Amino acid sequence: MTKETRPKVLFFDVNETLLDLTKMKKQVGEALNGREDLLSLWFTTMLQYSLVTTASGQYEHFDHIGAAALQMVAANNGISMSEEEARNVVINALRGLPAHSEVKAALAQLKKDGYKLVSFTNSSNEGVKKQFESAGLTDYFDECLSIEGIGKFKPFTDVYNWGARKMGVKPEECMLIAAHGWDVAGALWAGWRAAFVARPGQQLFPLALQTEINESDLQKVADILVTFK
Repeated sequence: MTKETRPKVLFFDVNETLLDLTKMKKQVGEALNGREDLLSLWFTTMLQYSLVTTASGQYEHFDHIGAAALQMVAANNGISMSEEEARNVVINALRGLPAHSEVKAALAQLKKDGYKLVSFTNSSNEGVKKQFESAGLTDYFDECLSIEGIGKFKPFTDVYNWGARKMGVKPEECMLIAAHGWDVAGALWAGWRAAFVARPGQQLFPLALQTEINESDLQKVADILVTFK
């Protein structure tokens, strides 16, 4: 399959790829006594323990793992935080996020051009439903897939295989569009194609396979995809 061949399904990561996390970072920073420097540590701890959970054959909602990670980061920095407080912070922070400024126009362009658009997230079904309602993104997508349906987190290969099967397509007919190097790497290793949205602070994993599209925002990615035949 050449790079100019149109993928049958475009799968979109949600947090940071589509949704602007600025507001969330502020809320989490406030919960950590203003320590916004701890945000990246919190997010990587959340990702680490989602992988630990899946590798151990367990499953918890991503919100709950995020809250547990927040408690861990807080405790390591002398900040007291209960499980209930942490869950309230994470749920409230994740569910009221706006879309990045270019996202709606880019999705509309891809949809008009005949692409099938599917969201594909580590968040729960309920979580992404509320996120999309809040951000006004619901109508752009043909399908919303949460890893809750398989009980494993991206970037495990099983998850990408499951996503392809759910949409009735082969791995090589799928393209993931994401702003996270780990997600893009997982998709490529699972035999998918991928486009990287290079949001500020995000990088591709140098040891992964090379992605065919690498642009600074979703509109630039869409402009390339509509040229594919």
